[in-house]
Amino acid sequence: MARVGLGDVFNVVAAASSITIPLTRASTVSFVTFLDAGTQVATITELDSTGVNSEQALDVTNAPHKAPGVGGSWTAMAEQDDTLDLSTDATNDCMVFSVHASQLSDGYDSVECTLSSGIVMAVIHDLAEASEPASLASNIVA
Repeated sequence: MARVGLGDVFNVVAAASSITIPLTRASTVSFVTFLDAGTQVATITELDSTGVNSEQALDVTNAPHKAPGVGGSWTAMAEQDDTLDLSTDATNDCMVFSVHASQLSDGYDSVECTLSSGIVMAVIHDLAEASEPASLASNIVA
C-alpha cells in the first residue's frame, strides 16, 4: 500500500515558533507562517542536539514564498537569508519555506524557526520510518 498521511509521510507541530525540530528521523521540514496583519519576521537557525555546537543562523535557499492568507498567488521572496521579513508587506500574510537535512552544517541536526508574531506550523516530511499516528515518536526529540 502506498504511504499516505500523518505518520506515513509526515508529522506536524502545530505551534512551532522557537521549537527545535530535529531532522534525525526525517529529511525535510517545511514551515508555514500566518499573521492576519502580515507584519511578521521569521528567523531561522540550525542547532546541534548533542549540545557541542552553538546555535547559528541558517540561510533559507529553498525558494521561500509568500502569499495572502486567503486567495491570491504564491510569490517568490527576494529575501533568502536567515531572516524572512513581511514587516513592510501590505499584501501578504503568510510564508512557506523548507529546510532539508542536507542543508545543515556539519555537526548540526536540527532547525528552529522563531516568528516575531503570528503562527508558524512545522510539517516534518519524508519520515525515515512510517508509524501509526497514535504511535508517532515525539517530533521534537532527536
